[in-house]
Amino acid sequence: MYRYTTRRRPVRPSPRTETDMFVRDAPTVLSYTALGCWTFWLYAFGPALTLLRDELDFSYTLLGVYQLLLAAGAALAAVGFVWAARRLARGALLWCSALATVSGAALFTLGGSVPVTLLGAMGLGLVGTMMLTVLQAILSDRHGDRRDRALTEANVAAGASAVFAPLVLGALAASAVGWRATFALPAVVLVALYLRYRRHPLPAAPRPSAARGTGGLPLACWLFAVLTAVSSAIEFCLVYFGPQLLVHAGLSAAAASTALSGNYLGILLGRLLGARLTRRRGRAVALLYGSLAITGPSFVLFWLTERPVLAIVGLFLCGVGIANLYPLSLALTLGAAGGREDQANARSQLVLGVVAGVSPFLLGSLADRHGLVTAFALEPVLIGICALMLWGGLRARRSGT
Repeated sequence: MYRYTTRRRPVRPSPRTETDMFVRDAPTVLSYTALGCWTFWLYAFGPALTLLRDELDFSYTLLGVYQLLLAAGAALAAVGFVWAARRLARGALLWCSALATVSGAALFTLGGSVPVTLLGAMGLGLVGTMMLTVLQAILSDRHGDRRDRALTEANVAAGASAVFAPLVLGALAASAVGWRATFALPAVVLVALYLRYRRHPLPAAPRPSAARGTGGLPLACWLFAVLTAVSSAIEFCLVYFGPQLLVHAGLSAAAASTALSGNYLGILLGRLLGARLTRRRGRAVALLYGSLAITGPSFVLFWLTERPVLAIVGLFLCGVGIANLYPLSLALTLGAAGGREDQANARSQLVLGVVAGVSPFLLGSLADRHGLVTAFALEPVLIGICALMLWGGLRARRSGT
């Protein structure tokens, strides 16, 4: 008589390597949430300018100046980040910049006049970009060559904040509370994050070896940095002047500011898809090309239609297209840095501050001279530059330059 016994088969180790493992630990969750707070401010800023312009009655050119000063502050932050990162721990730099960002948001919303709100816009760009840059550095330090996934997931949280920011702003603008209360919400969340994570250790900044710690950034890194900046300029032009084009199509200022949520919803859905696709390696480049292919036709629909419903549909599809341009471009930039990630991070934000500041200002100036519809011809030019920078950066990376 035979007795059958079951034997447990040995469990084979997972074929994934250590770099394939992706853990959403405390520094990751903190970075995701804090980045969502900054994005809430940033995406509320554009619709708030539409309402502020109604109150203070300034020109399209001056509207562009607000974005120009926001970008100038971002450029100054980028210049100072490497210096600050060498002298301050990640935690100290994060919480100091978060506190200063709250102060900048308060100055912008409570200033009550053009000069003071302009100063608030510049301060918000300066310290907000410092906070953004250190958050990106924390994610890069923590996740290494899986930073593409970390940055894409972080921008999912940012996309969710972007959807709610104009909705909250529009709802409060129509209430007795007023739209300015919108800018207090991220401050409350940051206080809660500080109380929860202030004693939690964050990843230390990498110490580059002498061999790779000197010299300039590779050409590929610079080209990807320009790609990061121009892709952001596409988004910012839509954020700051998209509502104005909807007003031109017949919507009220409040309705146009609220309708911009269609663009942000597209961004959120696009980033959710991007987060899923970047679970596997090697998909970033194809996803970037696909994103540009969606953005172009979608913008044409938004730009040339005279029907508000179709314009909102075009804005939504533009959001799907541009959703992953920034995080994946930044991941390529840091990946091509050759061990100088902090320097590449700062330089990408510097180029972004210049390009993303000049582009809306140029669009506003063209709108005052030639009309808003004509001025939006700048967007297809920016989309073409993105495609060129991606192609050139990949060629430079393959050639090792």
